Amino acid sequence: MRKPLLAVCALALALAGSAHGGGPALSLGVAEDTVKVPDTVGATVRMRLLRLAGFQAVRITSQWLPGQTAPPNDQLAMLRTVSGAAQLTGVRVYVSVYHPGSRTTPSTPEARSEFTQYAAALAQAVPGFDDLIVGNEPNLNRFWLPQFNPDGSNAAAPAYLALLTQAYDAIKAVDPGIRVWGGALAPRGADNPNGSRHTHSPTKFIRDLGTAYRASGRQAPVMDGFAFHPYPDNSSQSPNTPHPNTTTIGLADYGKLIALLGEAFDGTAQAGSALPILYDEFGIESTIPKGKAKHYNGNEPVTTKPVPEATQASHYQRGLGLAFCQPNVVGILLFHSQDEPALLSWQSGVYYADGTPKSSLRAVRDALERTRGGSVARCDGLGLDVAPTTLRFPTQAEFSQGARDVRVRCSLDCVWELRATLTDTGGTAAIRRGYGRAGVALKPTLQGASLGQGAFRLQLTLTHPVNPGLPAVRESAELTLP
Repeated sequence: MRKPLLAVCALALALAGSAHGGGPALSLGVAEDTVKVPDTVGATVRMRLLRLAGFQAVRITSQWLPGQTAPPNDQLAMLRTVSGAAQLTGVRVYVSVYHPGSRTTPSTPEARSEFTQYAAALAQAVPGFDDLIVGNEPNLNRFWLPQFNPDGSNAAAPAYLALLTQAYDAIKAVDPGIRVWGGALAPRGADNPNGSRHTHSPTKFIRDLGTAYRASGRQAPVMDGFAFHPYPDNSSQSPNTPHPNTTTIGLADYGKLIALLGEAFDGTAQAGSALPILYDEFGIESTIPKGKAKHYNGNEPVTTKPVPEATQASHYQRGLGLAFCQPNVVGILLFHSQDEPALLSWQSGVYYADGTPKSSLRAVRDALERTRGGSVARCDGLGLDVAPTTLRFPTQAEFSQGARDVRVRCSLDCVWELRATLTDTGGTAAIRRGYGRAGVALKPTLQGASLGQGAFRLQLTLTHPVNPGLPAVRESAELTLP
C-alpha cells in the first residue's frame, strides 16, 4: 500500500538519525553471491558457512536489464530462497540492485522507470529484504556512461541522482521501513574529461550529487544511508593509510567523507554529515600458493599487489578497527568470503576458490569476534558498559560444600574481578581476576583461596578491557562458613 509521502519522509529521517553506530553494533559481513542457489538446503548450508567464518551479514546482487520491470521468475524464486535461508540462520541480507555495465546505464526516463519498477517489484515480492542498495560505482565508466557532458561537467552524478530519487520513492511506496542506500561509490577516479578513461573521484561525485540535489528543489530525502567501497590503492597498502592531499577516499579518510557529505547535503531534507555509512565492499587480495594454483585461471594484474595471507588477515583486522571507531559507520562487508577463480577478478576471500580455508581465516574470525565484543580497537571517547547476560552465584549449601565458582556470560568482552568480602568489616578475604569473551560461559572462581570462618559476600565486577565504561557490580546473598 502506498503511504503518504510526508510519513515516508519522516520515517526516513528517523532512520537516518537512529542508525548511527560504530563500535560493537557494526553489521559485519561479506559481499558474496555464492549464497544464491535455488534450493533452501544449499542456501542454508552456505549461510551457515558464513556464520562459522564469523560473518553475520551478506550482500547479494540483483541485476536489472533494459526492458525488465521485475526480476524474472527464476531469479525471484532464488531470492526468496536466500531470504528464507537468511532468516533460518540469523544472517542480515543487503541487496544491491544495479545494471551490469555502462552499456545498460539507465540514463533515459524510460530506462529509469523500468529500473525503479524492477526495484519496487523486488521489494514487494521478497518482503524479508530490508536493505536495498541502488546502483554500483556510478562514478566509474565501467558501470555508468556518460560520465561527462560535452562541456566537461559531471553528467553521471545528476543522472544517478535522478535514478536514486525515483527508486527511493518507488521502494518506500512498497514499504517505508526498507532502508535505501545510495552511493556505492568507488574510492578513486580521475575527474578528467579529456582522459582515456572517464571516471570521477568520490570527492567530486559527492559534491556534484549535492549540487544536483539542491538544484532539484526536492524537499524529501533520496537515501537513508550512504554505501561506499573504501578499497586501498592496492592490496599491499595498509588500510590505515590516509589520502589527505588527493581526491581518493579510503578507510582512513572517514573525516574527509563526513565533511563531503555535510557539504553536499547539510541544511537540506537529505541528511549529510549525520548520514549512516555502510562500507559494502572492502577487499584485500592474498597470493595463491602453488598447491592451489590449479583452481585458478588467467593472470594477476600487476597493479593488484596481493599479499601473504598473514598480511591479508592483518589488513582486515586494521580495517575492522578503523570502522569500529567511526561513529557514523553502521557496517563493513568484506569482498568476498571465497576467492573468484579468475585471477583478473578478486582473490580477497578467507576461503580459496575450491572452498578450503586460508590460513587467514582464523585470524579474521577472531577479529570479527573482537569487533562484536568491543575489543578490536581503542577508540577515543568510547566507553562500553558490560553487563552480565546470565549470572549465578553459589547457594549457601554449595558454598558450605566448598563451591567457590560464579557462572556468568558477559554482554561484551570483559575483565572480571571476583572478591570475597567479610560482611562485618567489609575487608577483603580473597580476590581473583580474569578475562572473558562476549557471550562465552565464564567461571570466575576463588577455588583454593583460604577464606576462614565467618559471613561473606561474593562481589563480581565486570569491566570492558579496551574501551571501559561504567563497571557492572553484582553481589551475592550473604554466605557463611562455620
